[in-house]
Amino acid sequence: MISVTGLTKKFGKINALRDFSYDFRKGQVTTIVGPNGSGKTTLMKCILGFLRTTEGDIYFNGRSIKGDSVYRQKIGYMAQKPSFPENLFPIEIIDLIKSMRNGSTEYDEGLISEFEYYSELEKPFHSLSGGNKQKLNAIISFLFSPELIILDEPTAGLDPLTSKILKEKIKLERDKGKTILLTSHIIDEIEELTNDLIMLYEGELKFRISSEELKENETRDISGMIADLFRKAQNE
Repeated sequence: MISVTGLTKKFGKINALRDFSYDFRKGQVTTIVGPNGSGKTTLMKCILGFLRTTEGDIYFNGRSIKGDSVYRQKIGYMAQKPSFPENLFPIEIIDLIKSMRNGSTEYDEGLISEFEYYSELEKPFHSLSGGNKQKLNAIISFLFSPELIILDEPTAGLDPLTSKILKEKIKLERDKGKTILLTSHIIDEIEELTNDLIMLYEGELKFRISSEELKENETRDISGMIADLFRKAQNE
């Protein structure tokens, strides 16, 4: 689905990513962990085409994304902080985004109902609470039934019930064969959703724990496992 090979991204003299290679599998939630500044968001933005790579390549369904923008229509992205026009209503934002997706005629609007969001659709975006802004962010990320779903701290700012609904949606899409990339600092969320776990440290892929290995260690505290990985990375 998404194959990253030898990806390096530099900002001046700073290596935000160093020779990163990984195959993100269909029907799996791959959770990316690492301390702040480890390259998680940079990786996501490179996959999304928001940043040009310095070296290496990214392949979507076997084709390089270089010079291609059409592949982005097959991606749903939920940023950590929603950013939409402040003066528009959510219904206008949704309609605007629909109009920008040529050829899309079927939409997954299930989260509007599950979030009981209808009453928020005709309020100015700037007047919404932080949680309701984040709900709109989630609704739009699943709207076009994307093949690849990228979620950056998806439950940040959400109440427990909304978080539960969103996590069930993530699992449902995973079970449909979607490829899902997730960043999170919430241990319970990582335990519940993760198939494969990878750790970035100073822009490098340091460790990968497969779904099979996670199952073998399911009696172990995953927070302790992640802490051990951080310590190993620091000592290398």
